[in-house]
Amino acid sequence: MTADTSTIFAVASGAPPAAIAIMRISGPEALAAGSLIAGTLPLARQAALRSLRHPLSGLLLDRAIVIAFPGPASATGEDMVEFHLHGGRAVIAAVADALQGMEGLRPAVAGEFTRRALIAGRIDLAGAEGLGDLLMAETEGQRRAAMAAVEGVVSRAVAGWSSRLVMISAQVESILD
Repeated sequence: MTADTSTIFAVASGAPPAAIAIMRISGPEALAAGSLIAGTLPLARQAALRSLRHPLSGLLLDRAIVIAFPGPASATGEDMVEFHLHGGRAVIAAVADALQGMEGLRPAVAGEFTRRALIAGRIDLAGAEGLGDLLMAETEGQRRAAMAAVEGVVSRAVAGWSSRLVMISAQVESILD
């Protein structure tokens, strides 16, 4: 798996319309793109209200909460910006259109944020699977199992099994010698 160095964006929340839509930008140009639309970005991991404007026309797109996450301490391990927009289809489309018009940015494909987090070591494969399961959970049991995977319960169990297998293998080899 090789790392893609492009900057991507997509709605990271549920399908519109909704009260709030989270538009996420991740990659080397994320902070610059966020600044072009929102002006001065807030301090890292601090939410602030900003007027989002189209970088070419200056047209007001929305008034939104903006959060900047400099890498590597972000969900994807890359620089990341989130716009917490009003969740109407027209607002989302206008912000996506403004981002799409920026050089070096492209829409993310399904699962790409998770793939980048996996490549950056921010989550492991079991955690990625657990995240997918959490998003699809419909029952309390499914939610609990998915949260356990996201929190590393599955990975820790596998690591324990692996350690025991190595020990058993060493014991078998010593007996054979």
